[in-house]
Amino acid sequence: MVPNPILQMFARSPFMPMQEHISKAQESATELIPFFKAVIAKDWVQAAECQHRIAVLEGEADRMKRAIRQNLPGNLFLPVPRTDLLELVRMQDKIANKAKDIAGLILGRQMEFPETLQQGLLAFLDTALQTTDQAKTAMHELDELVTSGFRGHEVDLVERLITELDRLEHETDEHERKLRAALFAVERDLYPIDAMFLYQVIEWIGDLANRAQQVGSRLQLLLAR
Repeated sequence: MVPNPILQMFARSPFMPMQEHISKAQESATELIPFFKAVIAKDWVQAAECQHRIAVLEGEADRMKRAIRQNLPGNLFLPVPRTDLLELVRMQDKIANKAKDIAGLILGRQMEFPETLQQGLLAFLDTALQTTDQAKTAMHELDELVTSGFRGHEVDLVERLITELDRLEHETDEHERKLRAALFAVERDLYPIDAMFLYQVIEWIGDLANRAQQVGSRLQLLLAR
């Protein structure tokens, strides 16, 4: 019988599968960088390959989520409520889901971005992905938090990580506001349906950072218990 890798991780730590899950979600989201570059270059073959990788990684994250739900020990064996951990996994999974949604919409419609928006869009995406990466970094401190009994230096470290996560999310909001204004300035030159979907893509990229901040907020609740 082939060993279950999720169960092997649980054997070492009840939190390791969750940390592996957010790493997988972040890996899926990071594939948006080459995807957007291919779209801007109108290289639809490369864009399709990137979209496929995003979908595969999202599927792997989804399977990991289900395995965690099925195998996470009951409260008797955990230093924090099981429901809180399951909620964390649900929020993490939304990062991969949103990355898949973004790539699927753009590829399906073969969307084109006005040249005046392209650099701002890439900067916006980069900041959103810095935010999701910060959530991953904070989650990878969970084992150490438990070992320290949610006290001392480790708590201070995680609090600083969450503060930086909040700053990055705010910076993403600022990028989104400027990008929306730039789109508004040229939307009369676009087909109305194209403008509508461009606004949708901008909103969904912002959602990546929002989901990451929710992960940080849930982690902060664990610190407060």
